[in-house]
Amino acid sequence: MDIKHYFVEQGQGENLVLLHGNGENGGYFHYQLEEYSKHYHVYAPDTRGHGKTPRGTAPFTISQFADDLKVFLDERGIEKTHILGFSDGANIAMVFALRYPQYVDKLILNGGNLNGAGVKLSVQLPIIFGYHIASMFAKKSEGAKANAEMLGLMVNDPALKAAQLAGIEAETLVIAGTKDMIRDSHTRLIARSLPHSRLEIIEGDHFIAANRHEEFNRIVLDFLKN
Repeated sequence: MDIKHYFVEQGQGENLVLLHGNGENGGYFHYQLEEYSKHYHVYAPDTRGHGKTPRGTAPFTISQFADDLKVFLDERGIEKTHILGFSDGANIAMVFALRYPQYVDKLILNGGNLNGAGVKLSVQLPIIFGYHIASMFAKKSEGAKANAEMLGLMVNDPALKAAQLAGIEAETLVIAGTKDMIRDSHTRLIARSLPHSRLEIIEGDHFIAANRHEEFNRIVLDFLKN
């Protein structure tokens, strides 16, 4: 393992890992950490190359982040955990659940997507354009290289098919906003493809965990407890 994750840890009880989105850090879950730690042993790590966790030398991919999560859990002797993933964090959670199902208790997928086609075109086109521009200058500039890697996560990753989700046996809550950057049809496809899923669409955009945190937290805790 070529990195050590920076993480925040709080609470006692069953384990719950919070996985943030692209370009963010564990601090995104400001409104969740305090509330969830009343009931669970919560971990909010910064993903490789995000926040205070170093980039390291391994590939900068969703697949690698899923492998990183396994190492993170193994280092702490965590054999089973609930996982809440937001955006790219949800994508990491899906890949992780397929690769390491024995670790997963319940799964919460907030604003995840199977591939780039799941993102609304108005959002995805500027990302693709920015990715290609950054890639052109990546060999000349470390900043451009880092930017290309970050944008590349949203252009090239994940690369899942709906049929693969049949392999996730964990009870799963799929939750998104009414004005999410993920297509509503795509969110519903994910929920429909999971064997044991519950779908919740609440008023708001992609960032409902922050902007609609009271409703979001109530739904998530209800799912985890029941």
